[in-house]
Amino acid sequence: MSKVKGLCLTLTIAIIATLLGHFFPIVGSAIFAMVIGMILNNTLKLSESFKPGIQYSSKKVLHYSIILLGFTLSFQSIGTVGLKSLPILIVTLIVAFVVVTLLVKLLHIDLHTGILIGVGTSICGGSAIAATSPVIKAKDNIIAFSLSTVFLFNLIAVIIFPPIGHFFHMSQEAFGFFSGTAINDTSSVVAASALYGSKALEVATIVKLTRTLFIIPITIGLAFWMAKRQQTTNDGGQSQNIWAMIPNFIIWFIVASLISTVFNFSDGVITIFKQAALFFITIALAGVGLSVKFSQFKQAGIRPILLGMITWVALIVTSLIILAMIGML
Repeated sequence: MSKVKGLCLTLTIAIIATLLGHFFPIVGSAIFAMVIGMILNNTLKLSESFKPGIQYSSKKVLHYSIILLGFTLSFQSIGTVGLKSLPILIVTLIVAFVVVTLLVKLLHIDLHTGILIGVGTSICGGSAIAATSPVIKAKDNIIAFSLSTVFLFNLIAVIIFPPIGHFFHMSQEAFGFFSGTAINDTSSVVAASALYGSKALEVATIVKLTRTLFIIPITIGLAFWMAKRQQTTNDGGQSQNIWAMIPNFIIWFIVASLISTVFNFSDGVITIFKQAALFFITIALAGVGLSVKFSQFKQAGIRPILLGMITWVALIVTSLIILAMIGML
């Protein structure tokens, strides 16, 4: 019962945010929920009785949202287009993580911030941040700042990508590969590619889904990395079972993806899981917003935004170079 008040608050915010997201899909319900939560937290003095439910939303509900997301990721839906995009996706991912690794040290940025902005930029925006933040045990203010940074470049992408495509005289197929590999969030990929043409939208959607599947190896890799770090810093110096240290929700996320692959759900069923996962993420980010102070953004400064911008530019340039090398540009 201690969680009821906080859960009711995050649920109410999520419902309002979902309605706003319907009318402004480029922004999306998750960002609206986080912003509303932050505004409330910074303008009202919430009672302590709200905190258990808010914390449950930002942690446990976030885990459940990632499990639901697993049901939307079927390996069958990759198809020929997805397989063709794999080399581009792998190279751009490697470039993005090399750039992030160098910039985190060069700009003296918090490692967790660097990881979240890196996965958000290179994989799939908010979903990747939501999936990896519990694994690395990122604080709510870092999650909020990383989401805001990636969202900024999502909006810019919708504006600049179609002109870039026309400048290079890209075919619709080429633009689908370009936008699917170099735009962060699914909503922005859809918006930019739809402006370019129906074929571009079809190709970009498949490429983006293929890119989203990289959440699985990345989260597993980060879980092992965190487990190793914890084992290394263990005061007792005793050996621990690394598998046992991997969060349960990652295992269930993989199980959900395998179930989706085996049963090959129809588009209608996948859509239901997508909407459910998005709503749970929206509830979770309402909880994140209700835990963040605006002053924490000021303390972070401009450097994380520079990290996101440089990483994204590296992603764009790499994608263009590979498209040129394989004769699509």
